[in-house]
Amino acid sequence: MPTLLDERAGLIAGFTATVVLSILMIAKNSAGLLPQLDPIADIAHLARLPEGTIQALWFGWIGHFALGTIIWGTLYAAIHADLPGLPVVRGLIFGVLAWLAMMIVFMPMAGHGLFALSLGLPAMMATLVLHLVYGAVLGMTYARAAHE
Repeated sequence: MPTLLDERAGLIAGFTATVVLSILMIAKNSAGLLPQLDPIADIAHLARLPEGTIQALWFGWIGHFALGTIIWGTLYAAIHADLPGLPVVRGLIFGVLAWLAMMIVFMPMAGHGLFALSLGLPAMMATLVLHLVYGAVLGMTYARAAHE
């Protein structure tokens, strides 16, 4: 059972990792890479918000941060001790697990099919890389915040 310090560390690590991931997503979009891969728009689409509206944009980003900070950060705090290796390795493992969840649950719900196959292999690989970065930052930040 995670302690209050563990949960706090999970939220700090989840938020930090989500900020880093978001910067990379914005850079990807600014560079015009994989425009069909837009998880923020997908979150808004799942909420049935009109595409391209400010409400959809805000909802998508809030959903993205809530998932990365609260859901994944808290879950990481709960299971990190059961993952093998140094903090960065634990984070990388968790990043792969989060990526699998995205590919098996979120992408089909967003209309992109299992493993986002409708978006193509580059989108699948890009999301894996982004989740590995998220996981590495999550693991290292959690270890510092939890004083491990």
